[in-house]
Amino acid sequence: MIEARNVTKAFGHRATLAGVSLSVTAGESVALVGPNGAGKTTLLRIMATLTCPTSGLVRIAGLDPARNGSDIRRQIGFLSHRTLLYEDLTAEQNLRFYARMYDLADDSARITDLLEQVGLIKRRHDLVRTFSRGMQQRLAVARAVLHRPRVLLLDEPYTGLDPGAAQVLSDLLTRLVAEGCTVLLTTHDLGHALAASQRIVILVRGGVVYDAPRAEVDPDADVQRIFYFHVASAWVGFFAFFVTFLASIGYLARGERRWDILALSSAEIGLTFITMTVITGSLWARPVWGTY
Repeated sequence: MIEARNVTKAFGHRATLAGVSLSVTAGESVALVGPNGAGKTTLLRIMATLTCPTSGLVRIAGLDPARNGSDIRRQIGFLSHRTLLYEDLTAEQNLRFYARMYDLADDSARITDLLEQVGLIKRRHDLVRTFSRGMQQRLAVARAVLHRPRVLLLDEPYTGLDPGAAQVLSDLLTRLVAEGCTVLLTTHDLGHALAASQRIVILVRGGVVYDAPRAEVDPDADVQRIFYFHVASAWVGFFAFFVTFLASIGYLARGERRWDILALSSAEIGLTFITMTVITGSLWARPVWGTY
């Protein structure tokens, strides 16, 4: 249902995606986990036909976004960091507006059902600008699934939700998957990823570094270790390089041409990074996971 092969995306000289390959079958729910700047949002925007990849192949329901954008948009539901709601309309009016956009003939029953599922039935006639951030997020989820999309792309859907609302969302996603909807969501939270998905994929620095079915995932032994190794070790490595660079500048400032400081072999640098990662891993693994 969703296929990406060697997808890259560059903004000027900065590569956000570096050869991402990902396949999601029909009726499968996949959580894309990663730190800020990993490329999660960019990948979802490409799949939602909102931006084009620099290179690589993307197919949604067998269709090419570059040629069949309109057809794809009718089959997907997309939730971005913006709710795309009109604050001067009520909750019900917002959903009726989007129902017309999708040419839904009889939308009353569908709108009522969704408002009940997201816990907003009693606020259906209230203006959206009076809603809290969490309430707006719940309504945005209802907007995204209103037209019964075959593919659901959710970018940080749990943002602003309290534990009760987060559970409501997880239950809703479970029902949608049971009905055959394909779900790809991004999140920073491992707990939400495990609760809402059948598969966990970790994206770091524009590349997939981990991909496993939910049933095979041990949150403590597997995901946190993998996440830490690829994310935290990158910062440790950068720190080590930065210290080496400053040392070389200090030697040059004193007139000592210690170019050997900058000429460390890649093997020595790699060994240093691995050693520092192993030493600090047990201390930093959990805190680092919690910050993303």
